Formats: sequence, structure tokens, C-alpha cells
Amino acid sequence: MSLRFIAPFIAALSLLAPTLASAEPLAQPLAPGGGSPLALTALLAGMALLPFALILVTSFVKVAVVLSILRTAIGAQQVPPNTVITGLAILLSIYIMAPVGHDIFTELRPHIDAYEAGELQVNFSSIEEASQAGAAPLRAFLMRHADPEDRLLLHELAIELRPPEQHKNVAAEDLLVVVPAFVITELKEAFTIGFILFVPFIIVDLVVANILLSLGMHMLSPTTVSLPFKLLLFVLVDGWYLVVKGLILGYV
Repeated sequence: MSLRFIAPFIAALSLLAPTLASAEPLAQPLAPGGGSPLALTALLAGMALLPFALILVTSFVKVAVVLSILRTAIGAQQVPPNTVITGLAILLSIYIMAPVGHDIFTELRPHIDAYEAGELQVNFSSIEEASQAGAAPLRAFLMRHADPEDRLLLHELAIELRPPEQHKNVAAEDLLVVVPAFVITELKEAFTIGFILFVPFIIVDLVVANILLSLGMHMLSPTTVSLPFKLLLFVLVDGWYLVVKGLILGYV
């Protein structure tokens, strides 16, 4: 299988680069052609963790949380179902992250061509070099969308967690600092959008509840009665258009 299909994912291995670098003395050319079975095993193990890493370094968290809050605000319970929300979040994340994936592939293209030409062997040194090259566009994206205050906080905490002799090894641009800051920022923005989405639906609930109370219809559930009106409101304002447009433009 050509590496062009997994090229965007290799950048996430830069999270493991310090560990791989420290293990480099163990990488002996045991496989034919100078490749290292140990390095190949580490690469495959890292790729097994990539789905979890990609959730955190893409827009998936923000999109999924916003869509879940929107469903709760409408009060339609399992409509749309979790599979639809997850699928839509994945599609929007692919759409948003496509330029970053293209940049990552461009950075990795020389390494991929060298590997396919038989000029590059799979060892810890080549994995670390490719990871650092592919991580540059990803790091730029994360730093652009991570709150500077969150990055500063995570950087300071990372320094405090290490002994004094390791403080100089912690940089503000390290992915182990930038990724948590990015995730926290995404959650804050998702909750902010969720609050904005909730307000009009809460108003509809209050209006319906007051009308039912004034009519003496205590046995009717305000949530059930207000659901058609909330769906109508969402359709009239073209809610899906506004939500999707707002989510995508948040990464421009």
C-alpha cells in the first residue's frame, strides 16, 4: 500500500518522537536492506493509536460537542442519532482539515518518494525525521487556533512537572504543550457556541410553558409541546446552514 494514504497520519507520531529518539541506540539494522524490525513495530504501534490522536488534533472535538449540544437544546432526544452526529462531525472535520492534510503530505512527499524508491529504510532516525517534517503544518494549525493563555498555562505547568535540569527542554511549541491547549480552547469555544444555540430554544420552552400554565393544561409536558415549534424555528432560520457555516468559518 502506498504511503500517500497514511502520510497525514504520520505527523501525529511526533508526539512520540522523544521516546523514539531515546530508543534509537536499540535500532539495529536487523531486517534485510538495513530496516529495523523494532522501528517498524514502533511505527505500527503508533499508527494503531492514531485514531485517538487525530480526534484531539483536529476540529472533531469542537464539531461533535456543538452538534451534541444542539440536539440537547432542541430536545429531540436521539434525533439525530449518535451515528449521524459522529458521521457529520467526521465529514466536517475532513473538510476543515483538508488544507492541513495537504500541507502535511507536501512536507512528507520527499520521504515517501525516497521510501518507494528503496532509498529510505524504516528505522528510528527516519521515523523521527519524517515526523518532525510532517508535524510542522499540524503545529502551525494547532498554535493558530489555541488560546495563547491556554498555551502559556500548559507551558508553565509542563515546566513545573519536570526537574530543573529538564526545564530548558520544554518549549512552548512542543506538541505535548500545544495539543492540550488546543483541546481546551476547542471545548471552550464549543461551550460558547452551545450557549448561543440554547438561548432561543429555552425562550420557546418558557413561552410554551407559560401558555400551558395559563390555560390550565398541567398534564401536558411543555417539552413535548414545544418540540414542533423549536423544529419549525430551526428550519425557518435555516439552522443547519448557519451552524455548519459558523463551525467552518471558525477555522479560517
